[in-house]
Amino acid sequence: MMSGARMVHDLTLLSPELLALFTAAIALACEMLRRPRLALAITVLGLLLAAGLTGPLLLGKDTSVFMGTFRVDALGIWAKLVLLPTTALVAVLAYPEVRGTDREGTVYSLLAFTTLGALVLAAAGDVMFLVLGVLLSSLGSFALVAYPRDVRATEAAMKYFVFGSVSSAVMIFGLTYWFGATGSTLLSSLRVLGDVPLAAVAGLIAVLVGLGYKAAVVPFHFWAPDAYDGAPLAIAAYLSIVPKVGAIFALAQVARNLPAEAVNWRLLLAVLAVASMTYGNLAALVQTNLVRLMAYSSIAQVGYFLLGVVAVGASPLAVQSLVVFAAAYAAMNLGAFAVVARFGRDLEGWAGLGRSAPWTGLAMVIFLLSLVGVPPLGGFFGKLLLFGAAIDSGYAWLAVVAILNSVLSLGVYLRMIVPMYRQPKAAPAAARPLVFVGSVALAFTVAIGIGLQLVVSGLQ
Repeated sequence: MMSGARMVHDLTLLSPELLALFTAAIALACEMLRRPRLALAITVLGLLLAAGLTGPLLLGKDTSVFMGTFRVDALGIWAKLVLLPTTALVAVLAYPEVRGTDREGTVYSLLAFTTLGALVLAAAGDVMFLVLGVLLSSLGSFALVAYPRDVRATEAAMKYFVFGSVSSAVMIFGLTYWFGATGSTLLSSLRVLGDVPLAAVAGLIAVLVGLGYKAAVVPFHFWAPDAYDGAPLAIAAYLSIVPKVGAIFALAQVARNLPAEAVNWRLLLAVLAVASMTYGNLAALVQTNLVRLMAYSSIAQVGYFLLGVVAVGASPLAVQSLVVFAAAYAAMNLGAFAVVARFGRDLEGWAGLGRSAPWTGLAMVIFLLSLVGVPPLGGFFGKLLLFGAAIDSGYAWLAVVAILNSVLSLGVYLRMIVPMYRQPKAAPAAARPLVFVGSVALAFTVAIGIGLQLVVSGLQ
């Protein structure tokens, strides 16, 4: 039994999540009152305030609440600091697309609810929170993809729903093996699985199916290109960042406690990382629809994330690399989608737009080069830490494959950059929300890289 004082203490540590929940509920109430703009304002301000409440948690020690079921550690705290502001920016980015529609406020509310699911995943200390996080983030995502109510969106949402439902069911079934073998649902109890390797393997496969689907890891990625293409562009940007980071951080939480002697999970994740990076980049090379290209790009990027997960427990750089790359990835990917929202989905239609809209074109070049990992941008330092973590953990060959894939990805992004600087033509007008989101993303993409460079120089 928990004492009243202990419960108050635990709820205080959960204040960012609780505020995100209240924000979603109030935004939904505003939609019921037909006040969508108020719903947008409340969503943005509420999520930013929740991120502000997270800041003081950085000063405390790693701990957990509610008897170890929910962790307040570096992964969980930084997930809030990255994902809450990202969702606020996505809500602003979505405004030009959903403005004036009959369910506009619902979009803002669902964004907040779905982000709450990603935060639950990132800080999960119990298998039941893994299940809750996957379900909560999935239900909102299905509805957001189907929002346009046209044929393409409906088909994409149905594929997403079927794939997600089956994957979630497989995960729930497989997790029963862990419970049966350990007698507990806590992730901290997984250490005893060293004596029952078959149960360890069954549970691990189930977790990889469930979290791999959320993160669009190959071979659980099939829903992603259609879902991104069918959804509004802002929602595609959201799906490429928030659920993905939540799932990767959840996988890292599992890896912290899963004994390597029970199953060689590091090698398995390394193989999935190689498959995701290579397949994502190769598939992106032949795309002419830029949303689908960005979808395959995000599949490739999750392969880099997995380098950090492979290193969990074997390198002190593991958590740092995941956090830095998550922050950089959120900024550069969101900025790239903001430019696509202005220039359009068709690659052929980008011809000359970089010369007609030079500042937007320059911003896109920076976002794409950061995704490649060109210094001194944020993506470079994120990848550098990931490569270092993989090498520290004894997977130097994986770092080499990741570097080769980064070179391959340059060809992917040059397919977007080169057409922009052909014969100029008139560029479409930029809506203010797109300019605002793109500017903020650009500032963070550059600031993360330069800031970390100054830190490294100071340490030397």
